[in-house]
Amino acid sequence: MTDTATTTTSLNKFEKFKAQKDGLAIRDEIEKFAALGWEAMDETDRDHRLKWVGVFFRPVTPGKFMMRLRMPNGILTSNQMRVLAQVVQRYGDDGCADITTRQNIQLRGIRIEDLPDIFNRFHAVGLTTVQSGMDNVRNITGDPVAGLDADELYDTRELVQQIQDMLTNKGEGNPEFSNLPRKFNIAIAGGRDNSVHAEINDLAFVPAFKEGTGDRGQGIGQEFSQSPIFGFNVLVGGFFSAKRCEAAIPLNAWVLPEDVVAVCRAVLEVFRDHGPRANRQKSRLMWLIDEWGVEKFRAEVESRLGELLLPAAAKDEIDWEKRDHIGVYKQKQPGLNYAGLNIPVGRLYAEDMFEIARLAEVYGSGEIRFTVEQNIVIPNISDSRLATFLTESLLERFSIDPGLLTRSLVSCTGAQFCNFALIETKNRALAMIKALEEDLTFTNPVRIHWTGCPNSCGQPQVADIGLMGTKTRKNGKTLEGVDIYMGGKVGKDAHLGTCVTKGIPCEDLQPVLQDLLIKNFGAKLKQEALLVGNC
Repeated sequence: MTDTATTTTSLNKFEKFKAQKDGLAIRDEIEKFAALGWEAMDETDRDHRLKWVGVFFRPVTPGKFMMRLRMPNGILTSNQMRVLAQVVQRYGDDGCADITTRQNIQLRGIRIEDLPDIFNRFHAVGLTTVQSGMDNVRNITGDPVAGLDADELYDTRELVQQIQDMLTNKGEGNPEFSNLPRKFNIAIAGGRDNSVHAEINDLAFVPAFKEGTGDRGQGIGQEFSQSPIFGFNVLVGGFFSAKRCEAAIPLNAWVLPEDVVAVCRAVLEVFRDHGPRANRQKSRLMWLIDEWGVEKFRAEVESRLGELLLPAAAKDEIDWEKRDHIGVYKQKQPGLNYAGLNIPVGRLYAEDMFEIARLAEVYGSGEIRFTVEQNIVIPNISDSRLATFLTESLLERFSIDPGLLTRSLVSCTGAQFCNFALIETKNRALAMIKALEEDLTFTNPVRIHWTGCPNSCGQPQVADIGLMGTKTRKNGKTLEGVDIYMGGKVGKDAHLGTCVTKGIPCEDLQPVLQDLLIKNFGAKLKQEALLVGNC
């Protein structure tokens, strides 16, 4: 690493405490913390360094921590889900789990004294939380129906796992990549519908075919064949923050699947060693690209690789509209199906998790998958078992055919558990969507995303209608409110939406949303629809 990562002059407080002790060193102190209790812990260890092992202090629920897993490509087994359910169950009304917009899961209600036992339980079933917070690479996303979809171009599962193993030393922790300037997101798309939202990742790989060029020795990605070869175009720099939101831009590079891990390593080394560290609001990868220009950044990546990158393919293969995978679909394996269950705002309780694990075992192969829309896919359900599966009572709550607003609803954690959130999101979102679906009819889904603050964990910029929490004034009083974003598009031709209205009080929001849905998305009042039908 260069002096950028280690100099102590003009460092912000985060860089100072990282220089004092590597975040991964916290792993050896878990037993001590469990014995001490959270109130006796060093404040920096408690509030920050614990995040290197996926444990997050939450001031709004003092003594009850959040725990974030790593779940490459959003896949876990029924046995792993059962262990997570057992952990959540221990905490009663305080315990729950949230599926995240990175195909991951977060547990709530965790007590510090239980950490040694929890980590032992996780280790026994192959789960890890290492490097899942602070200045690390977050959960790596891939196609949620990888290996199932007859139309897929590439099965992303193995590549995503290889990247995680490289970054985390197979889940044991890797100090090479545990001190980045800021957090970092990686996604690999394997299908034609951009199911990973490539445009909002710091580094993304999207499917693209390139004509063979003959000489492998001239650059990474070169091949002997003259027929079209499958690979990935590379995007860099996408991110959301309170300071700035940007879509990823082309690196003008195309790589073979077998070169993806090496490119990830090279990009991360460049970011680690040269990324800006003075101002945490200007420390994401795009700020370095702004400073250098994309050509210099690309040249530095090539220098780390020791080979030239081929120019990007003329076009990528993202040419489908985005799928949400809710419903029942045939797999490419004859006689098998996958079922996408809608989990409203991604919230699960212990009994839900036990039941999902049971369904995956009884009807499928014991595998469970998460989507970036905070939903669940159960694969490998045989034709002969499908009808019985569809009679399971859990599907009454976690529907395969939800309402057209409910199926596309996404929400961040909100003020119930997150100290950054300016408003409550999940509970309010559910109540408001229910009311809107009672009053309106729709012909197509409308994607409504809620986020509690400008950090944009709920990704309002990619939604048809995005709602960002804020504080607003009404009749001389400060109230919870939202700024409204519109125009976000996912799938092919993805782009970010923009803010169209600021400071709408949450108590006045429902009629505003109703009006937007009628004017912009073809919704109709049910009374009017009945009148038209009776004419």
